[in-house]
This record gives sequence, C-alpha cells and structure tokens, in this order.
Amino acid sequence: MLSTEFIDLLKILIRHPCVVGAEHSFFRVIQRELEERGAKVTWYDGLLVAQGSKPNSAMFSAHIDRHGLICTGPNEFQYAAFVTGNRTDLLNNAVSEELMNKITERFESEPVFAYEPWSGAYLGNGVINNASICEFRNNLIFEIDGLSGIVAGTPIAFKDKLSIADGRLEGQLDNVISAAVLIHLFSLGFEGTAFFTAAEEAGKSWRYLLEWFRRFGGSTNRLFVIDTSPFPDIEAANEQLLVLREKDSNASFNEESTRRIEELCRENDFSYVYKDRYIENTNKHLVSIGKQARSLGSTELGRIVAASHGLVDGTTIQIPTTDYHTMEESASWQSVDTLIRLLMIVAKEPQYGPQETVPRLTTDIS
Repeated sequence: MLSTEFIDLLKILIRHPCVVGAEHSFFRVIQRELEERGAKVTWYDGLLVAQGSKPNSAMFSAHIDRHGLICTGPNEFQYAAFVTGNRTDLLNNAVSEELMNKITERFESEPVFAYEPWSGAYLGNGVINNASICEFRNNLIFEIDGLSGIVAGTPIAFKDKLSIADGRLEGQLDNVISAAVLIHLFSLGFEGTAFFTAAEEAGKSWRYLLEWFRRFGGSTNRLFVIDTSPFPDIEAANEQLLVLREKDSNASFNEESTRRIEELCRENDFSYVYKDRYIENTNKHLVSIGKQARSLGSTELGRIVAASHGLVDGTTIQIPTTDYHTMEESASWQSVDTLIRLLMIVAKEPQYGPQETVPRLTTDIS
C-alpha cells in the first residue's frame, strides 16, 4: 500500500500548475520538497538536478510539465504544447487532424485558471466553452469564459486535484506522478541522482538533459526514465503492474539495462509488458482489418539516445494509465507502489560497466 507521506506529496504537487513552457514556479515547489528530504538541488535551463551522497550510484529522470493552454491574444487561448513546440501550422505533418479533433473534445467545459509563470501566483479562473480549428491560421483555438482580461503569454492550467477510489489514483497524472515518485525516493534513503525536465510534452526536454550529460556525464551514463503509458481501459491497464520498452520510434534502448529490469521484475513477481511489443501485436491486427498501424511513440529517452551518439543510454520504466492526458487519467496504486519498490532495488545495484565519477553539484538557484 502506498504510504500516507507519498499520497500527501502527490496531493500537493498535483494542485500546483506546471503548464508546458511555464514550469518555473513548479520547479520551486519540487525544490522545496527535495531539500526537505536532504537532496542537493541545482537548476539549469529547463532542468532541475537533485543529488544524494552517492550521485553516480543511479540516475533516474522524469519530466514535470503537464498539458494546459497559453493566452495568445485578447480572449484567445491555444494548446500550450503546440505553441511551446513552435508548431505554427497544425494541419501539416507535425500534428494530425485526428489528434486535433480529439483535443477539441477532450477539454470541453473543463475549469481552468491563469497563473503568473515565474511565481505561480493565481490570476483568475474560467471555464472552456469552445475549442475549434481556425481555418485562417490552421491552428487550434480555445475560448474561455471568465479570463477575458488575461494578457498574451499567460499560462492557463486545468484545475486538478487527486482522487482515490477503487484502488486507483485519478487526476492529470502525466507526469506529476513520476515526479512525486522520484522525490519520495529521497525519503526512503535514495543517494543517487534524479533529473526533473521541462517541456517534454513539446518534445524539447531531451535537449536540456543532454546538455547536462555533455558537461558532467561520465563514460557510461545509464539513465532510467520514468513516465506513464496509456492503455485503452482499466482492464487492459490492470493486466500488468509496470510497462517496459525495448525501443520507441526514435531509437533502441540499452539492451543490458532493459534485460536487467525484466530480471528484477521476474525475481520480485512484478508483472510487466513490453509496450513496443504490445503495439506491434496490435498493429498486426489493425493492418489485417485494413486500419492504419499505430506509431511506437516518441519518448524522452528515445530522443536523447538518438541525439547523444552513444553518450547517454538506458531504458524506461512506465506506469500503465487510462484516460491519457485528461483530468480523469488514472493509475493503480499497486503499480505506483511497485515502481517505487523497483527503483529502490535498482538504486542499490552496482553499475554495469565502468563509470567515471559524476561530480556532486553545488546548490545554484536562479
């Protein structure tokens, strides 16, 4: 069972806004929580690094940004991930029309609030009353009742809180739940390094992480990226406690690390599924009935592995969820508890192969 301390932490984090592209105020929230647990915290552009007394013993990473909107003009709001990702024409290959249609339906009548991006100060609330594709700008535009005075550049977060029912945690979990897990590890005695990245939903977080490894990384940078993984319904999500991957659409992951995680799951009776295999099997069925195959997906780890040319490798461990990128996204508390237990086991294992010492960072808050 998840501890009361972890639940209380997650409740705190999920109430604080962290719209993609406007994460600064949330970095301060997690800085406080980490330092209260004895971690040494350092900030870089788009990245917060927390370290214990043995920073090179294990490296875990999670992105902290969540979906939301941003004001782009008088009473005009756009999907923040598209704006932050510099996607100026959403009818080209960058984002499919099918995805846009899903987004227009996903947040109708959703309560939201505006906040000051640096301090996190509350600026007012409203309700989404319409979302449509602008035929002139080829972009997705939201209309909100109650925020007509908000100026351009202001982030708009979805009102959220944690709910617990029927053995599941519910809220906008991606990826605040992974951030909560990594912070909680320091309460359990974690002595390694935890990375918290910004702008993953806009496809930019890998750049911030790679810059750190280019400056401070050793000869073998075995990185474990923690995230959520969507399934079509609770029944499908509950078929496994954890989700592993051998690859995504960008790159193959470190085979040794992936196999070791699988071995640990077997040794500790943690049920798991390989998401890439799951998608490939699903695609065989889709193609057989004349439907389009699904992508393997693009992950933070895949992007950094592809771009680092061997400097960074590793694998990913994910929590199976339902209702992806909505306020009703849910995960089994057993999956979260299992993830925490697995990460503590990984943290105590010796590194595979030579590892240059990763320097302990000094606190440098900006």
